[in-house]
Amino acid sequence: MSTSDHQSTARSSDGSADPTTVSLSGYVIDRLYGPDRVETTSPGNSGETHTRIGEPGEYPYTRGIHPGMYRTRGWTMRQFAGFGSADDTNARFKYLLDNAKGTNTGLSTAFDLPTLMGRDSDDNLSLGEVGRCGVAVDTIEDMHRLYADIPVDEVTVSQTINGPAAVIWAMYIAMAQQRGMDITKLGGTLQNDILKEFHSQNEFIYPPEASVKLVVDTIEYAAQHLPRWNSVSISGYHIREAGSTATQELAFTLRDGMEYVEAAMKRGLEVDVFAPRLSFFFNSHNEFFEEICKLRAARRIWAAAMKERYGAQNDRSLLMRTHVQTAGCSLTEQQPLNNVVRVAYQAMAGVLGGCQSLHTDSMDETLGLPTETSVRVALRTQQILNEETGVTRTVDPLGGSWYVEALTDRMQEDADAIISEIDGMGGVVAGIHKGYFRRSIAEASYRFGQEMEAGDRVIVGVNAFTDGNEDQQVEILQIPHDVEAGQVDRLTEFKKRRDNDAVARATDAIRAAAKNDDNLMHTLIEGAHANCTLGEMVQAMADVYGRYMSGPEW
Repeated sequence: MSTSDHQSTARSSDGSADPTTVSLSGYVIDRLYGPDRVETTSPGNSGETHTRIGEPGEYPYTRGIHPGMYRTRGWTMRQFAGFGSADDTNARFKYLLDNAKGTNTGLSTAFDLPTLMGRDSDDNLSLGEVGRCGVAVDTIEDMHRLYADIPVDEVTVSQTINGPAAVIWAMYIAMAQQRGMDITKLGGTLQNDILKEFHSQNEFIYPPEASVKLVVDTIEYAAQHLPRWNSVSISGYHIREAGSTATQELAFTLRDGMEYVEAAMKRGLEVDVFAPRLSFFFNSHNEFFEEICKLRAARRIWAAAMKERYGAQNDRSLLMRTHVQTAGCSLTEQQPLNNVVRVAYQAMAGVLGGCQSLHTDSMDETLGLPTETSVRVALRTQQILNEETGVTRTVDPLGGSWYVEALTDRMQEDADAIISEIDGMGGVVAGIHKGYFRRSIAEASYRFGQEMEAGDRVIVGVNAFTDGNEDQQVEILQIPHDVEAGQVDRLTEFKKRRDNDAVARATDAIRAAAKNDDNLMHTLIEGAHANCTLGEMVQAMADVYGRYMSGPEW
């Protein structure tokens, strides 16, 4: 879609010139929509004809995965937190829980860059990054401190971790066991979507094939031992943050999910054993109706794929349960108070689209880590949406809108075409090696940049309405250097107190399990109990799998 498309015109019914407009994903939006634009049925792979819109809680779940949606169960208000030491983040968790009384709230954990890359805080490559953009977790003792005095068998916990996800999850499980908890009662979500790291975020450690194998290990372990845990949150959020269109986000995310399903079935797992605990994570950006239709189309595509492509029999296997986060990349450094408005509209789009949990970004995230004040405003945004706007009074309030249904159909059609293209190249891992995903996202991001530079995309406070840019100031949270020094000191002391022979035996067992192609979760949990550090367990697997570097075609 070139920027010249924004100048195209059509003729209205009275013959006058009627300027067309183009959405963020490049869809030409017509002046008016009517019933002739809405498809009410669609053929399935089996030859049956299915109702395309249907009822809430019924296949193909276009209108929501539950019959009553928010009339009977609210979305989880999941606030993201993580900075400095485990003690700092634990205090923020308690602050969020105290401010969320009376609402359905879960915790979401952000880890610092060294942790995300599987490196201990005393690693030379961690210097200057410890505790900066998330919480530092090196040991099981850090995990205890992170969730101290929080009943994690009652509060759901999400962990945004990917490359070393199996290790972090093993530490979490071991921590709960040491607290005497029944791990079958643990509820939460491990992001653990390594494929999108190769598409967009770059926080991978091992080659794609080994990385997918570790994801399947967690899927299998959760199915066997943690029935309330979502072992992978298949994430389009970061794909969108990297510059993709909404339709690319939709297609790439769902095809990544299909790749995990196929790998788990190849392992020998029955689809209905693990599929009900797969979850999704989408971005909610500025194009209001497009974001709503994206979620509606996503449910329909996923339900059809699980039923017709993979033969799922359990209705719960067909449900695309999703978390939504407002678009961090849409926040502006200029006039940061405007971000409160952006986040509110994006949050409403997520709710009208039918999400199961929601995170609202803080207005100051483009400047630094959120302050307590901005975090409270972000949480209050959800509470106002829930309590004051009336959007929860009826299920799918925009369902049946000719525009919404037509745009939902169009997004599904285009996403299905992209999914078929990925199938044709041999699947997601093959596409990664070909550089397909990165090229596609880069091209979309470049187009958006061109449109913004040309003024075809107005960003308030950035390329228009810039008066007062110098006047708006917000407090910025600073992370002192002594956070890193303190974390390294604790790690040094931890290593002095532990049984080094037990550590050696545990890391040897991890290497042996990796070589034998066994499920790694059992030995990783044992490693956490033996006081192995994050970096030691990650390296034990790297000794077998190697570390992945991007190919020359990237």
